[in-house]
Amino acid sequence: MDRNIQGRIFLVGCPRSGTTLLQSMIAAHPNIASFPESHFFEHLNASWPWGPVFGLASRRAQSQFEKFLRVIGQEQMQQQCVPEKAWFSHQYASGFIKVLDTVTHQQGKRLWLEKTPQHLHQIDTIEKFVKDAKFIHLIRNGTDVVSSLYEASRKHSEKTWGGPWSVDQCIQTWLKDVEVSRRHLDKTNHTLVRYEQLVEDPQSVLTKLCGFMGVEFDERMLQDYGKAAKQVVREHEWAWKASAGEPIRNANGEKFAKLFDEGQREYILQHVSVVNVEEFAPAITHSSVN
Repeated sequence: MDRNIQGRIFLVGCPRSGTTLLQSMIAAHPNIASFPESHFFEHLNASWPWGPVFGLASRRAQSQFEKFLRVIGQEQMQQQCVPEKAWFSHQYASGFIKVLDTVTHQQGKRLWLEKTPQHLHQIDTIEKFVKDAKFIHLIRNGTDVVSSLYEASRKHSEKTWGGPWSVDQCIQTWLKDVEVSRRHLDKTNHTLVRYEQLVEDPQSVLTKLCGFMGVEFDERMLQDYGKAAKQVVREHEWAWKASAGEPIRNANGEKFAKLFDEGQREYILQHVSVVNVEEFAPAITHSSVN
């Protein structure tokens, strides 16, 4: 791995929490490169019983690696980053990081940010193969994430969402993902952002994040995030991610009131209220970013 790269950062969280908006803001920083979602680590390790023991890669590791290279237009890097007959997870992980490091250098930047929300469940694997990795966790209010998951799974690609999600599926996804984030927040290489704070006071939140990432805050993060969004969002994803390029506003509560009747709203509130996000995600104040 390239020692000249000054930061390797992973943005994770429950899907539909605003990760694309935050990624776009960070990607607008002149020293930070970012990429479309790779889903790489989800498909890295073999799942059969003895696979992890021997450190074997899954059968999908190579195809997922090749797919990501096509997406970012770097197909020629395959042979120079991963051996032709690679069997082990560490070979693919090393090759993947080499690709991100190389592209970052090509763009004249010093840090990179990879955003795949579901990599939240691959943190142990990432920390194993990327020793200096940092993680940004984004958490959004449960009612709004449930609403957005419910709507997106009905309005957009069945291939992407696997068909309509039930209310319970949406609730359990949020509860599980928030709990995973909570378990990692005592580590110094992990930090947390509340979506509500991001849209209310984006400069304060981004200034704090820049400190965590090791760069100075740059106004372009607030000015050019719409342009950056078009570079990190794949064309077929734009239908449900277009809001990342729109003016920043807090739309919390709108879908919740629109999509669900009173009984459904009470049911959802009852279940998501078992988690008090404020306990492990205190408000960010202006004094905390100085």
